[in-house]
Amino acid sequence: MTEPTSSLERERKLTAPDDLSADDLASTLQSLGTVKREPVRKLTAVYYDTDDYRLARARITLRRRTGGNDAGWHLKLPPDELNGDGRHEVTLPLRAGPPGQVPTALSDSLIAITAGAELRPLATQLTRRLPFTVTDASGASAVEVVDDTVTVTEGRHAGAEYRELEVEVLSSPELLEPTVQALTHAGAAPSASKSKGVRALVGDVELPPLVDPGPRPKPKDPASAAVAFHVRTQVAAIIEQDQRVRRQLPDAVHQYRVAARRLRSVLQAFLPLVDEEWARHLREELDWIASVMGQSRDREVLEQRLVDAVRTLPAEVDAAAALVAIQKQLDAELDEANASIDEALKSERYRRLMQTLHAASADPPTTSLAEGKAMKVLPPLVEARWRKLAKRAKKLHNEMDGHDEHWHKARILAKKARYTVEACIPVFGSPAKKLAKQLETVTDLLGEHQDAAMAAALLQQLATSSRGSRSAFALGILYAQQRQQVAQCRARFVESWPGVSHSKWRAWMEPKK
Repeated sequence: MTEPTSSLERERKLTAPDDLSADDLASTLQSLGTVKREPVRKLTAVYYDTDDYRLARARITLRRRTGGNDAGWHLKLPPDELNGDGRHEVTLPLRAGPPGQVPTALSDSLIAITAGAELRPLATQLTRRLPFTVTDASGASAVEVVDDTVTVTEGRHAGAEYRELEVEVLSSPELLEPTVQALTHAGAAPSASKSKGVRALVGDVELPPLVDPGPRPKPKDPASAAVAFHVRTQVAAIIEQDQRVRRQLPDAVHQYRVAARRLRSVLQAFLPLVDEEWARHLREELDWIASVMGQSRDREVLEQRLVDAVRTLPAEVDAAAALVAIQKQLDAELDEANASIDEALKSERYRRLMQTLHAASADPPTTSLAEGKAMKVLPPLVEARWRKLAKRAKKLHNEMDGHDEHWHKARILAKKARYTVEACIPVFGSPAKKLAKQLETVTDLLGEHQDAAMAAALLQQLATSSRGSRSAFALGILYAQQRQQVAQCRARFVESWPGVSHSKWRAWMEPKK
């Protein structure tokens, strides 16, 4: 099976004035380097989407294009705002799937967007493309500028025509802005329009987001409004992070797990407000996918933590041997974990989970209790979560030398309390935000404790299996360091808890008349 290829697009679109001729374009670009005018290309693009335009609403386009020098299937994903990347493009050759059918490799990658809805050809457009290539001083092709005349021939907006310039980086990113500036001086203007695909599909219609959380709930609104707002916010985050996980972008697995666990945790806390059977099933499935991704996340955290720790070892210790032992173990486990993620994201179980999440964001099933005012209904549910954490925290004061698992359970309870409070921030504003901030301090501290405990366990395992080797001594030192950090985290928790648990942070949870 042909594997998709991926690349980052670095391009800008401009609207060309009617009187800007091909000769004018060539003359304008000569200030940037040697200009080569290429032969005219004729391109035919068929755009695919669901009947309710889920791809377009997610700022994604999928096309099958013939003609030109890049014929094939093109999936264009929006820029990753966290990394400042350009649009991400995934391509496959025309032969990758049966005629007229989207290749499985592409449709599978869009499960979180489509939730299994059929991708159909909804628009066709013809483009007459006049390309210009600008070469740099070394003779390499640096930037391509194309003058496109576009006609939509099939679909809801058949007959629409427009002209557009595109500037795309080939090898010299530093020439992108100067090229755009030169074209602007020649009369072109930055294009405020959508991509060609979206224009072909929906014209100038402004589509709603794929998942819109809606207005922020107010204290006197029904609690169901707060439930729906939280569900939609987290579903939108899961869908966004699904694409980032597939692209293997930094922190994507972590952010996906956070969104899944936030939703799972709050569904449990708000159980009296939602259909119990529905919530139970969705929580089980969210726990499944979060657990699959957790293995990869844990390995990444451990590797970074231990690589940093190795760098602090004294010169007389054989740090290199310890580093080799650590990375060999973790790299093997990370490969296995990532393979599990890949398998899960392609599974029918994951497809069903996405269908459930889309349905939940449209209409989460709530109970009659959820029709009560949020200001009265939500605080007791938060208070219940708080009491469980406070009870566990009190026990930890007497377990300074206790088992790591007891402290890990406290971390889980702290996260649940924090996520529940965060779900109330849209309703209660600053008071809830301040309590969430206090709980964030606790979860960060207990998270550091868990990371150190996991690192120590791994180091103990490696040191035991490496007895007599060059790495054993260094691994033993690293183990002692991590256990020392475990003890420090416990002491800091005991010291900080009285401030975190002060009643002033929970005044907003007191019963309202």
